[in-house]
Amino acid sequence: MKIFLAPLELIGTFTKPIALAIRLFANITAGHILVMSLLCLIFIFNSIAVAPASIFFAVFIGLIEFLVAFIQAFIFTTLSALFIGMAVEEHH
Repeated sequence: MKIFLAPLELIGTFTKPIALAIRLFANITAGHILVMSLLCLIFIFNSIAVAPASIFFAVFIGLIEFLVAFIQAFIFTTLSALFIGMAVEEHH
């Protein structure tokens, strides 16, 4: 059984941090794309009338993105600590 489980554990050791990094990157990138899309509405409509609403929503999404960054950092730290704890745990 060790022959089959050893490669799986080895792969799991490397994929967990990579999965956490991809998750963090995707969440941060999504917020930036949304803010840039809202700001680009001014240029798409080619009108200054859209600017106040666009800037308001961009600032609002920016604040939400700031909150999400703290939540993601907390989750990333907690899951990293959990995975490291599981990796160095002494088996009885």
